[in-house]
Amino acid sequence: MSRIGVLALGPAGAGKSTFCNSIIYHMQSIGRRAHIVNLDPAAEPTEYEFTVDIRDLISVDDAMEEMGMGPNGALVFCFEYLLNNLDWLDEEIGDYNDEYLIFDCPGQIELYTHVPVLPTIVRHLQTTLNFNLCATYLLEAPFVIDRSKFFSGALSAMSAMILLELPHINILSKIDLIKDEVSKKQLKQFLNPDPLVLEKDADKQLNPRFARLNKSIAQLVDDFGMVQFLPLTCSKDTTSVATILSYIDDVTQWSENQEPKEPNDEFELPEDD
Repeated sequence: MSRIGVLALGPAGAGKSTFCNSIIYHMQSIGRRAHIVNLDPAAEPTEYEFTVDIRDLISVDDAMEEMGMGPNGALVFCFEYLLNNLDWLDEEIGDYNDEYLIFDCPGQIELYTHVPVLPTIVRHLQTTLNFNLCATYLLEAPFVIDRSKFFSGALSAMSAMILLELPHINILSKIDLIKDEVSKKQLKQFLNPDPLVLEKDADKQLNPRFARLNKSIAQLVDDFGMVQFLPLTCSKDTTSVATILSYIDDVTQWSENQEPKEPNDEFELPEDD
């Protein structure tokens, strides 16, 4: 039977760890089990402890101290070390067959753009450990509703979608931080964005010298037609978390991979006379 894994991706500060805790909280409330696999060698557990923690193998602090590296160089070194010790990851994941594993990933996008670390780990999880995987990519709503920053966020999400080659769900986090009514009304157009419309709006607000660049980016996003977002209001908003989980269940085929249950034998057919 295939295992189910969910990768939590996105830039630093987008709310990935909070999202992981929210999924765990919601699944426990409906009688399902899930575990957090921490792939960030600089992260500390918050609400829920890590079931598997890369820091048990190597941490950013270890790499900085032993190798004399800065934070970014130490992070890349930690993942290169992990790639050379994937048997450790296999052993730590063990026999979690019927439960969700949520992989909390670092916010440095160079790990799947400049250095093919996460794509390599994804292939290993799929081929060696038989995982059905789904990627979730989080962007902060207050960041994205700025027209000039929308294109940056859309391109980073597309980059992850293309390079990881996984079923992909984009999420707008921290929607509860948008307070003013004008921004709340504008928010809807970013959940299912029309890049060409947003490009025209951006042209009105930005330096005209960027008009051609905006148009090219908007056309690229529109051609792929893949950038849509699900809202995540706050960590304890069960409605938005449940909706996101239903999408994850669909793309990972969670229901189809459950073991069939034996029929209830408490009722017996009457014997023939």
